[in-house]
Parts: sequence; C-alpha cells; structure tokens
Amino acid sequence: NKMDRIGADFDNTIRMMIDRLGARPLVTQIPWGAEEKFRGVVDLIRMKAHEWDDESLGARMAEIDIPAEMTEAAQDARIRLVEAAAETDDAIMEAYLNEEDISVDRLSAAIRQATIDLKGVPVFCGAALRNRGVQLLLDGIVQFLPSPLDVPPAVGRKPGSEDKVELFPKEKAPLGAICFKVVMDQGRKLAYVRMYSGRLAVGQDVYNSRTGQKEKIARILRMHSNKRERIEEALAGDLVAVIGLKSVTTGDTLCDSDHAVVLERIEEYEPVINVAVEPKVSSDLEKVDVALGRLAEEDPTFRYRVDEDTGQTIISGMGELHLDVLVHRLGREFGVALNVGKPQVVFRESIAREALVVGRFDRELGGTPRFAEVTLRLKPLKRGEGFRYVNRLSEEDLPPLFTSAIEKAVQEGSQSGAILGYPVLDVLVVLEAATQREGVSTEPDFRVAASQAFREGLQSGGPIILEPMMAVEVIVPDEFTGEVIGDLGSRQGKVENITGRKMVKVVSGLVPLSEMFGYSTALRSATQGRGTFTMQFSHYDVVDRKK
Repeated sequence: NKMDRIGADFDNTIRMMIDRLGARPLVTQIPWGAEEKFRGVVDLIRMKAHEWDDESLGARMAEIDIPAEMTEAAQDARIRLVEAAAETDDAIMEAYLNEEDISVDRLSAAIRQATIDLKGVPVFCGAALRNRGVQLLLDGIVQFLPSPLDVPPAVGRKPGSEDKVELFPKEKAPLGAICFKVVMDQGRKLAYVRMYSGRLAVGQDVYNSRTGQKEKIARILRMHSNKRERIEEALAGDLVAVIGLKSVTTGDTLCDSDHAVVLERIEEYEPVINVAVEPKVSSDLEKVDVALGRLAEEDPTFRYRVDEDTGQTIISGMGELHLDVLVHRLGREFGVALNVGKPQVVFRESIAREALVVGRFDRELGGTPRFAEVTLRLKPLKRGEGFRYVNRLSEEDLPPLFTSAIEKAVQEGSQSGAILGYPVLDVLVVLEAATQREGVSTEPDFRVAASQAFREGLQSGGPIILEPMMAVEVIVPDEFTGEVIGDLGSRQGKVENITGRKMVKVVSGLVPLSEMFGYSTALRSATQGRGTFTMQFSHYDVVDRKK
C-alpha cells in the first residue's frame, strides 16, 4: 500500500517480506511509477497494465497494453513469478523447463493452490487513499483465497455432550450460524451473524442453543461500508446483520431446534482495570446510565457499576486503550462528555492458611431472646479455582431455610475482603456445624452469625492481596531478545517459554498487570519499533515485591 507516498520502495518491501517474515512472496503485480509519479500497476499474470484517473478518485480503471518503458521490467518480473510458482507446482516446473508458454489459467491455478497450502503469499500493490489497485485486490481475494469448500467444515458439538457435529457449507443442510458481534443501532440490537450451513430467512424461527429459546428473524441486512441492503434470506457462507434477536449475545450459536448444535464460543475474559467516570454536566446522569448499558450489551468484556460507598460510576475493561476507546464512543455516539479518573488495577483477596471459626449471635432484642451459632472452616485453594461453598449439614441437622441464609451471608461476605475490601477468591468455605434453639432462632440470626464467622475466618486465615497476572506474548527480532527478557524481569515478570518463529523470537510469560502500564511505548523504544506484544488475563496471584 501507499505507493503514492514519498519514499515508497516496492522492491525493498519485497525483500523485507523475505528477510524479516521468512515469507515466500508471489509477486502478481509491479507498480507503474512511484511516489508522485505512481500511475497504476502491471498485472504479471495477464501481462496487462492498469491505469486510474484522479477525476473519479480511482473509480474508473483502464486496462491497456504494458507501456514501452515497463516492458523489460514486466518480463523479468513475470519470469520470477513463474519460477516461484514452479517451486510449488510440478506441472508449472515441467512446462518452465521445457520453455513452454504458461497460460493465464494455469498460472492462476498454481498461485491459488500455493496460497491455500500456505506455501506462498500473493502480493498486490496500490494506493488506498486514491483508490488505486483496490479493484484488482478484491478480484485477487476472490481468485486466490480459499472458499469454505477448500477447507475442512466447521465443527461444533451437540448441546450437553461432547459428540462432534460437522457443519457443511450447503444451503440444504441444517442451519448453523454464530453471532460474532452485537451492536446497538438507533436503539435496536443488531446481531452480526456468520452462516456456516443452511439458510436464514425473514420471519424464520431460530433456536439459540445457549439459552434454549426460539426467536424470530425480523430483518436481514447485507452490510456495506457506507450503506446497508435489506435481503430476504442469507445462505451458507454469508456474513449478515440480523434484527429481532433480543436475547442473543456475542458467541451464541443459532441453529434449528431439531438439529441443535453448539459452535465454539468466543472466550470472554474478566475485566482487569477500573476507571471512575462522571458526567461533566449533572443533567447527563441518566444519559450516562443508558449509554453504558448499551455499550455493555455490545461488549462482553466491559462492565460498569455504581460504587455504593462513594456513589461513583466505575467502568471496567481489559486495558487502558479499551476504556479510552469506550469513553470516546460515549462522547461521539451518545453525546455524553465525561471526567475520567486514573486507571486502577482490580485486586482480589484470599487467605494463606486454613481457619476454623465459630460465629455466635446471642442477644435479646425488644425483650425477645435471639440465638444462632455457626461453625465455618475456611481453606485456601489453588490459584484460579475461584470461591466455593460447601454445606456438610443435612436437613435433620438444620432446616434448609437456615442453611440457605448462611450460604447467602457467606456469598455476600465474599464480595468484601478483610484487608482493602476487594472480593475474595480461591477460598473454600465449609459449613461444619450450626446450633439453633427452638422458637428462638430465626433466619436473620443465622445470617448475622455466618457473617461474623466468615469475617473472623478471613482475619484468622492470614489475608493476602492477589494481583491480576497477565499472560504476555512478545514477538521480537532475534537481536533484541535479551533486552526484552531483562525488561520483563524488571517488571516482576516470569518468562515461561522462548520459541523461534522464522526470523523472530516469541517470548511468553506472566507479568503483573500493574507493571504493564506504558509497556507498548517501552517495547517500541527497545526494539526500534519492531517488537509487538499481546496480553490477556491469566489468573490472580500473590506478587513478591521484595525483589
């Protein structure tokens, strides 16, 4: 792209693909001119030149003979393309060695097969800003990239079992589709759906295998860049937007109720960063709540709540950029200007050792005696096992009304730890015993006793703070690997694996989220802008800050 920019160098880019990416480029076009003199491209498969005019902003394209000044370069480039194709296709190799003419169809078929087999990468060129080369690129996508028939069928499973179900891309097959995105559009839910098999028609009832509910398709839209087109049905292979699915969320599978299937669901991660927001104008309070609700419906990794203690609205997401984008969307799409606080890491609390505690409520209220006694055992669990509650009492030991009150009190208590009030994780709470007095004990009494026991258990169990640990993967050129490993170590990170991937190293490890703020800038500085990284939430753990 950007062949019209100052410094555009097509040949150097091809060399970089080979040197830095270890790719095998199949150069199907060469540029006709460069920078301000970029006029068009030469198609090396059909040996024709294509020229665009500025008046139509690239909408009009003329196919002409290759100009004289480009003939020699085009012939040399065509030979290199044939040689590259011959390395992956024996028929082309034989024809090339016998100095036979290689037809357009034969060469195109060889390039397509090499692409599908991941043995070569077709290369196109152009200037997107002026719409030069876009038409030929779209034709290349159709011509060379695989259709659903060229790859194995999608695989799902039957609900409630591990039995596999293959979804073949046929119109007469049972319906199989997945909702991969939800957007609130002018107050209506727009569900983007990918069709794997079957057909979808307006007015049709579809079955959501996650909820077990049927919903009716109200409209089907084919989405274009700047407009939408209403259609009556969508077939296997289509990507469409659907209106009328009220309970659908990202990752839900739509199918026939008689042929229910569950496709692999898109994984959702728990938010790890909090930011306090408030409207700049108090009259926007209601608008903020409505806007946040709509964003939460669209994005399963975004949460919001109102802090009961401070009254602040807290939004939670996967990173600084994630929340920054959402705040800008609130202003742009909903007209709500916000004051934004400093990002805060979401911590959790746990215990370091086992504790056996007794909570006792024995008082006289309003002249009436009240009594309840609860014995709880708190045990630390392995990291990532969450919060669990077990009741070891039978109905003869304690009526279900009282045991449910104890469980509710423990679950409520788990939302606020003993150190800083963060939710409690990786703890097993066991109800070992409980004592009641006939005619004296009530449900609220057991709730109070259980709350006291749980709070005392957290204090006795050696409360600890857990930080979110991020699974980080850094892709870096070989010469900068040492610097990247050293930097991760200085951030309390633990490198778990280093693998080679052609011309680069992939460094994988765990790093506390609190140490990853600003890492993108630091990585670019340390690797001359060539390093990239991804991170996602892994688990909560204790971080040793004494290093």
